[in-house]
Amino acid sequence: MNLMISTTTLVLVAALSILVNRQLVSRISVNYVSLFFGALLAVIPVLNGLVAAFDSDVFIGLIVAPLLFFEGQSTRMNAVGRNLRQIVSLTVGMVILCTIAAGFGTAWLAALGLPLAFILAAISTPTDATATESVTMGLRVPRQVETSLKMESLFNDASGIILLNMAVLWYVNGYINYGQTLGDFLYSAGGGIVFGALVSAGLIYYRQTLLRSRLNFLNNTYNNGTPLKVIYLLTPFLIYFGAEELKVSGIIAVVFAGLVHNAEGERSALANPKLAYDSFQLLDLVSDILNSVVFIVLGIVLVRTLMDPGVTYNGTLIWIGVGVILYLANLLVRYLYSRLMLRRDNYLSWIFALGGIHGAVTFALAFTVASTQVKTADFNLILMSESVLIILSMVVPTILFRFMLPPVATDAQFATKVQHVRDQMVQAAIEKINTMDLSTEFKNAMIFDLDSQKGQTTVRQFVSEWQRMVRHAEYTSAEMNQLLSTYQWAFQTERDYLVHQYYDTHQISEALFNVLYREVAMAELMVLDYGGRS
Repeated sequence: MNLMISTTTLVLVAALSILVNRQLVSRISVNYVSLFFGALLAVIPVLNGLVAAFDSDVFIGLIVAPLLFFEGQSTRMNAVGRNLRQIVSLTVGMVILCTIAAGFGTAWLAALGLPLAFILAAISTPTDATATESVTMGLRVPRQVETSLKMESLFNDASGIILLNMAVLWYVNGYINYGQTLGDFLYSAGGGIVFGALVSAGLIYYRQTLLRSRLNFLNNTYNNGTPLKVIYLLTPFLIYFGAEELKVSGIIAVVFAGLVHNAEGERSALANPKLAYDSFQLLDLVSDILNSVVFIVLGIVLVRTLMDPGVTYNGTLIWIGVGVILYLANLLVRYLYSRLMLRRDNYLSWIFALGGIHGAVTFALAFTVASTQVKTADFNLILMSESVLIILSMVVPTILFRFMLPPVATDAQFATKVQHVRDQMVQAAIEKINTMDLSTEFKNAMIFDLDSQKGQTTVRQFVSEWQRMVRHAEYTSAEMNQLLSTYQWAFQTERDYLVHQYYDTHQISEALFNVLYREVAMAELMVLDYGGRS
């Protein structure tokens, strides 16, 4: 029950943060809005009590895993192949160098034991793609740097987990087993790739069998796609928890599964267009909610950690210094690695270095230490130091990138042109409706909908139309068929107008044509789908 209450609370707050962002503060990343709402929720005792204590296994399995799966699905497999050497370099070579620099730097400057210092360093290496997007919103990141940051964040979690396990064993046993660490890494990463590939291939084959079977294609139970959508939504959870049971990397498994699923989506759209469209919309919705939940949880945990009187380190503020050291060590190594190994110029190297943002995954790894034999005082130091690291990694680039990166160009003239052509396109359809032999009621209803397409109807007009529909008797089959046929004529008129403007007279650009043609197609899809259910 506690998990259900917590989940419901987080989803509602996520929806609220997205709404506030879209309506009131659209210039600020939704991630910061979610972070604020999470912090606000944590400082209000009644609301704070609705959310259960942070559990790293639940958080990674139920929130991070599906997000990484969806992120992987948005990445083409051949893009990974083209950047394979760079991915290995960034997620193995650079991660090890960051760990060494942060580990020895922390041990030397903060006078900590090497095992504890390397636990702190290992946790500080994984970066977060969703956190990176929050600090670059509205800014144009150089493409090659953007690709590196995305590929790094997809695959470096596994390296951080393996290095953390090594450091914890060093802390507990007093020595490092290099052979075991290397073996664990190869087994975890390699096993994650194999498991993710095999299970996702099996699930894809099963879904395609359902999708392409002639009997199922004609059967509305499968044609509406509900079983396929359910299987798709369960995929990241099945793969992640299955991989973890086999002691291989669940993170790598879901990322690789997402990559495998990318090609399926491209080659299955026309087998069932309605299913494909619904799946894309579902993916966007779930991704938005989960992404917002990540930062709500981050806000909650940050505030709870900082407000908890039991989370201190011998009454000192050493954790602030440790957090600063971890951040600067990672920043310096990332810059030098980009300059010397990736051979990028000074500007691109600083963008890459600052773009390594830490987020909820870092917190999740920090909390996994609680289940080990690490002392309570040392665990508190880890938790608070990593909190400082996360805050610095988000705040510093948020400020500096405003001076270093150019804003994304917004073409106001293009938007104005789209609206002008849309008005003309819809007006052509209205004129077509006026020439048809229709009842006054049908004609008024359709003109209202077409005016809505232009964005020229008010709430008062909508309420009036809604009241009319509530009082109106249900349409007969013949009336519904006539109405749908008329809508089709209207949409065909709109398409004809666009085709004439683009292909015949060349008065509109390809980009404008594609925007409006897609809009008309979606409008027709929704009308026909609604009419088919009536």
